Amino acid sequence: MKPITREVYLKWYEDMLFWRKFEDKLAAVYIQQKVRGFLHLYNGQEAVLAGALHAMDLSKDKMITAYRNHVQPIGMGVDPRKVMAELYGKVTGTSKGMGGSMHIFSKEHGFYGGHGIVGAQIPVGAGIAFADKYFETGGVTLTYFGDGAARQGSLHEAFNMAMNWKLPVVFIVENNGYAMGTSVERTANHTDIWKLGLGYEMPCGPVDGMNPVKVAEAMHEAMERARRGDGPTFLEMKTYRYRGHSMSDAQLYRTKEEVEEYKKIDPIIQVLDVIKENNYATEAEIEAIDQRVADLVAECEKFAEESPFPEAQQLYDVVYEQENYPFIPHKL
Repeated sequence: MKPITREVYLKWYEDMLFWRKFEDKLAAVYIQQKVRGFLHLYNGQEAVLAGALHAMDLSKDKMITAYRNHVQPIGMGVDPRKVMAELYGKVTGTSKGMGGSMHIFSKEHGFYGGHGIVGAQIPVGAGIAFADKYFETGGVTLTYFGDGAARQGSLHEAFNMAMNWKLPVVFIVENNGYAMGTSVERTANHTDIWKLGLGYEMPCGPVDGMNPVKVAEAMHEAMERARRGDGPTFLEMKTYRYRGHSMSDAQLYRTKEEVEEYKKIDPIIQVLDVIKENNYATEAEIEAIDQRVADLVAECEKFAEESPFPEAQQLYDVVYEQENYPFIPHKL
């Protein structure tokens, strides 16, 4: 695995802090009704992404996930201004303002969504991996889903085919404790979701999803297995979300004390503690990172605010164009 150096820790801190503050800003403008529809935030789960990115080769690896999907494409290289503009419904967004919060997408950067149907991305992720194997790209697909989606039948179909064909895919369940408002304990007679892989003789196991080092180590091992042609791995990232399932969630199913307990192992604080303990950065350097993050969030907000909404014509441009029906001109 690539060594985890001072530079890695500093990048982790800056990236995770930016993702957190980026979404904090989204929460604020959502209340102002500048972002409409649903809004599912990633606060608390940032180490899962930071660790995975350390293990990935962004020139060929791919990622697909559910609708808690704002910061993943940013981590993979998508312009964060365009991501925020997409949530605003602006034409400068990643999908010209038509995807919104739950459907961020960038084929250019290997990010395949953003899926609103629970569990739908699991077989799709296996399909992307099938294409990589067929075309011998050497890429690995990371397929993320939540603990609620782990109860979908499509998971078992995808697991079976992935093992049978030895697909280069890593299945990752981000177990943040609650499927919307339903605790894991109430959805099945077992709480170790990773054990679902045992039925397919798929390598599987739990991972501390609040620690990017643990995530990076587990992801590296799983991805190397996939690159060797040995097939998939199933990892259960044990993590936690500090906010509700979405912005409309009153969170009546858990106590404030529970949330505060998990904040004691906040991934950003863990990384910052290592930086300070090892003198990787001075207080002035840390403050400079904090300021860069604040400035970039403000830049993203300004870009989204000042961008125009799509014209009505765009509704026609994004449907099929028929040669013998020239009455609706297409501009795209």
